[in-house]
Order: sequence, then structure tokens, then C-alpha cells
Amino acid sequence: MVNPGFPDDLVRDQLAWNHAYRQLAACRPAEYAVLRRRLLHLSCRIAFHPHWAGRRSSAGWAELRHHVRRREAAQLVAWAA
Repeated sequence: MVNPGFPDDLVRDQLAWNHAYRQLAACRPAEYAVLRRRLLHLSCRIAFHPHWAGRRSSAGWAELRHHVRRREAAQLVAWAA
């Protein structure tokens, strides 16, 4: 897969954010606050990552999310094969 230039730690944080978001959608009430805090923490790490220094844009964040979703989809296909 082509790397659009995102640092590995930024991609890992976005993967973790996606995972926590999916968990939040199906969690029990007792887990809700913990997962919300996790999402907030990851959102801050993503938003203030040095990669965005001087060039923050919604298009860049959207490209990161699309890149990570394509990566997750490719992993699912490889796992199913």
C-alpha cells in the first residue's frame, strides 16, 4: 500500500481511535466514560502531532482517516483469505 507520508505513530493513533470509537458504539454504560476519555486523549494526540505543524487542514485529517480505513480494509481482506 502506498504511504501518503504519514508518520507511523500518527497512523497507529488513528487506528487506536477507530478501534476505541467502534468499542464505544457497543459498550456497556460502565465502560462509557473510560472509552470517552480514551477518544479524547487520542484526538488530542492526533490533532497536535508534530506532523501537522504549520499545515493543519481538514483535507489532511480526512486523508489520514481514509488512509487508515483503507489499511484496515486491506488487513480484513488478507485475514479472510
